[in-house]
Amino acid sequence: MSERFGARLARAITARGPLCAGIDPHPGLVAEWGLPADASGLERFALTAAEALAEHVAIVKPQSAFFEAYGAKGVAVLERVIARCREAGALVLLDVKRGDIGSTMAAYAEAYLSEGAPLAADAVTVSPYLGVGALEPAFATAAEHGRGVFVLARTSNPDGRAVQTADAGGISVAQSIVDQLAERNAGAEPVGDVGVVVGATNVPGELRLAGLNGPILAPGFGAQGATAEDLSAVFGTALPAVLPASSRDLLRAGPDPASMRERLRGVQAELRRITAGAPWGEVGAGRPASG
Repeated sequence: MSERFGARLARAITARGPLCAGIDPHPGLVAEWGLPADASGLERFALTAAEALAEHVAIVKPQSAFFEAYGAKGVAVLERVIARCREAGALVLLDVKRGDIGSTMAAYAEAYLSEGAPLAADAVTVSPYLGVGALEPAFATAAEHGRGVFVLARTSNPDGRAVQTADAGGISVAQSIVDQLAERNAGAEPVGDVGVVVGATNVPGELRLAGLNGPILAPGFGAQGATAEDLSAVFGTALPAVLPASSRDLLRAGPDPASMRERLRGVQAELRRITAGAPWGEVGAGRPASG
C-alpha cells in the first residue's frame, strides 16, 4: 500500500463515522446464536457478522484469540473474515496484542503487517510492556507497508492499573507510552499512523493526550459499561480522535443481520450526538487533543 494508514483511516471515518465494530466469536455468543462449538459454527458466526457490519463502519476489529482457539481451521476462517471486511470497504484492525523482542517481534510484524502475508491487516494491537523500543520492528514494517499500530497504554481491566499507573520518572508508565508515540506521530498529516489503546471506562483526565496526533482506540464502550457520555467525560477534547470499540453490544443482536444493522445504526446515532460539531478528522488538522 502506498498511502499511509493515518490518511486512509481519516478518510474512512469521515465517510462512515468513528465506531470500531468488534468481531469477537466468544463461545457464549456462538452458543447464543444456536451455532455449534466448532469451526463451522465459528465461520457462520464471524462471516455473518462481517457481512452485516463491515459495509457500514470504517474499521472492524476481529479478536484473533477466538479464532486461534480452533487451530488451523480457525485461522483459515480469520483470513476469510479479513478479506470479507476489506471487500466491504472497511479497514481491519486485528486485535492480537503481540509484544516481544528482537527477531520474534520482527516475525510478528511480518505475519500481520507485511504485504502479501495471509493474515495481513490494516493495523494491529501490540503490547509495549517489554519496552516501547522493542516494538520497533512493528513500527518499521507498518510504515513500510502503509499500515498502523495501536499500542496498549491504559487498558480498562482493573489488574492493569498497578503496572500502567506506576511511576516512570514523574509520570505514569501509561503517560510515558503516550508521550513516546506522540514523538513518532509528530508532523504527520492528517493524522499519524500510531495509535493508543485507552479504555473508555477509565478515570477522566488520567492521561494527557495532547499532541498525540494519532487515533485512540477505546474499548469498553457498550456492553462493557461505558456510555456515550462516559466517552465525553474520559476523553474530553480528545474525543474527536477516539474510535469507540463495540462488539458484544452489536453481536448480541444477531444472528439476524438486519437486527445487527439496526443496533449498529442506534449506536452510531448516539456517537453523532456527542460528537456533533467536532468531526474526527479535526484532530489531525493541527489542533492537539487533550484529555
